Amino acid sequence: MKTHPQERRNNVTVSQHELFGNLIDKPISLLPKDGSVDYHGGLLSLDKADYFLKQLLDKIAWKNDVAIVMDKRIVTKRKVAWYGDQPFKYTYSNTTKSALPWIDELLALKAMVEEKTGETYNSCLLNLYHTGEEGMAWHSDSEKDLKKNGAIASLSLGATRKFSFKHKQSKETVSLVLQHGSLLVMKGITQKHWLHRLPPTKKITEPRVNLTFRTIIS
Repeated sequence: MKTHPQERRNNVTVSQHELFGNLIDKPISLLPKDGSVDYHGGLLSLDKADYFLKQLLDKIAWKNDVAIVMDKRIVTKRKVAWYGDQPFKYTYSNTTKSALPWIDELLALKAMVEEKTGETYNSCLLNLYHTGEEGMAWHSDSEKDLKKNGAIASLSLGATRKFSFKHKQSKETVSLVLQHGSLLVMKGITQKHWLHRLPPTKKITEPRVNLTFRTIIS
């Protein structure tokens, strides 16, 4: 099921303006089955989104991500950072990270996301994509460190990028464009049944910062 630039579900067509616009009265549910993904549109005004993007680019302790694949150590161009209430351990791609203490800007964004979603989070994984050529392959956030079926709130800052979901069994796909300052929330059994990715593109030269607020089981 292809949904870009228009999405048809339950005999209702969602236009590009409705799906990608900054003002959304209520969240748009994106998945047709086996999970819950809600797109909230713009959480931040343009001025606030610009402010937080600059602050995070300057203040976050960015490091190139590392993955162990077939006993080989791979260092990505994409950079990451891991923050939390405690020095939580988080293991993915066969590497383990220890959470850094929150900075004020992250706490402010966490409070806004929690108010909007009605959920609470104790950690945040940040990704910095310097240009559109840096992306993320198909994967699901189903690591044992994470709360089972817990909400993951994804806040996008910077370059507008396409984001896609693919059902693990049927292979049907759902795609949308994540705008500067927009919020998307995955929860329930989504990670069990769907993969997601950020496809690379040579058309985008600006950076994008993605914050995924999560709940670690200590």
